Amino acid sequence: MPQQIKAVLFDVGGPLDTETIMDREIDEQIMASFRANGVTISDDEYEAVNRWAVDVFAAKTYHSIMWKIAQDDMALIERVESELMNTVHQRNVSRGDFELREGIPELLAELSAEGLLLGLAANQPADTVTKMERFGIAQYFTYKEVSGSINLRKPDPRLLLHSCEGLGVEPQEAIMVGDRIDNDIVPARMLGMAAIRFVSGRHSEQQPRSWNEVPHADVYSVNELGVAIRSFVTKPPNVSGDDGPE
Repeated sequence: MPQQIKAVLFDVGGPLDTETIMDREIDEQIMASFRANGVTISDDEYEAVNRWAVDVFAAKTYHSIMWKIAQDDMALIERVESELMNTVHQRNVSRGDFELREGIPELLAELSAEGLLLGLAANQPADTVTKMERFGIAQYFTYKEVSGSINLRKPDPRLLLHSCEGLGVEPQEAIMVGDRIDNDIVPARMLGMAAIRFVSGRHSEQQPRSWNEVPHADVYSVNELGVAIRSFVTKPPNVSGDDGPE
């Protein structure tokens, strides 16, 4: 019998922070750097490489994009990556540090008031929580550690386990909300967690490779997310028997 849901883990990029401006400006910076270094690449060619990186479940999407375009030229990759890192502050200023998804503060407040424990499960720098505090949403989270503060990165399921331990719940008592099949849904299902994909952004067309990587729900809006979470609290999905035949 499914266990009672007591907690919800949130990825940051996608569900909470749309990252729309950030993703666009990162792509523009990478293309500009390659072109400045003598590599001709069209917008369509770049999009094809981006699609490839998403389809192959590249853990670090931008690294894989650079690798594919540079054709293993590490000196070129290092120049492009250096230019990308040197423009981080500029992008943060451009996007106001955090692109808060409309409706998220209200949903977090409601879930917390309904007695659910909220935690982060995100590949983010440690200062992300400070940004969330400025936008008034960190207050709803009992567990606030991210990859930059615990030195674990998804898809390593230990990051999700760390979040569950921080909330004092078993994985089967938690829901994972994220935007990526590879980094969010896969480790959540490995641990027997309910998994909701917020279909958004760069990974919106990413596809599972087998039935045990399929989200228990796909949602496209904050309203749909609230409905899905509450439906699982009322009736947790059957997460047993995920492995199936080899």
